[in-house]
Amino acid sequence: MENKKKEAKARCLAKVESQNCLADGIYSMWIQAEEIAAGAKPGQFLSLYTRDASRLLPRPISICEIDKEQGRLRVVYRVAGAGTQEFSRCQAGDPVTIMGPLGNGFPLEEDVGRKAFLVGGGIGIPPMLQLAKELKCQKQMVLGYRDELFLNEEFEPYGKVAIATEDGSAGTCGNVLDAIRENGLKGDIVYACGPTPMLRALKAYALDQGMECWLSLEERMACGIGACLACVCRSKEVDGHSHVHNKRICKDGPVFAAQEVEL
Repeated sequence: MENKKKEAKARCLAKVESQNCLADGIYSMWIQAEEIAAGAKPGQFLSLYTRDASRLLPRPISICEIDKEQGRLRVVYRVAGAGTQEFSRCQAGDPVTIMGPLGNGFPLEEDVGRKAFLVGGGIGIPPMLQLAKELKCQKQMVLGYRDELFLNEEFEPYGKVAIATEDGSAGTCGNVLDAIRENGLKGDIVYACGPTPMLRALKAYALDQGMECWLSLEERMACGIGACLACVCRSKEVDGHSHVHNKRICKDGPVFAAQEVEL
């Protein structure tokens, strides 16, 4: 019971420190939340609650950066509905109710001689930034966009950055695997977050290349703590909670070893 109590997450009232628009419909928000920042890891997420009582469920948003010294967290999100539209209007000093850090994060390699691919697609790019800061190995960032770029320059201090755009407006015209091949990149391990078709392709690529692969799954979530089973994915093993071949993305993930899940 003691361990379960320690794992339990409670809502807390935090404060918006700053917010700005990075691209069309893409916003960056820094939130002051000392206790949450102290325990947060790359790949975890926050649940943000709206002020509208008719919208009971929180919005899960990946953690982009963690500033433990200042006790703050950064989230970068896309406006996709009424909830995120409300968040986009927040200004410095505004209160925001959050819960976190939630889920599990990426494993952090310590082998400096190893080459890692950090692959982000669309709104799956933000959570790769804190990972780029914390990984102790050689890093190659491969970022996939539809058209307009965001955050790409913030990755540059941490290693080589390759870009793919669907419309060919920047970098390689195509997807992240096209960018890897066009730039002649080689690696030993893959960390990725993005849409399911991208993750499926990267899982197959890693298997073909004999590479270790970790995937952060994007999924619509409800409770964010594993109770409602609204965000399950197919798994190789039987889940101890639901007793079927499912994993709860919010609780068991969002980061999984590629061989654990069926995409």
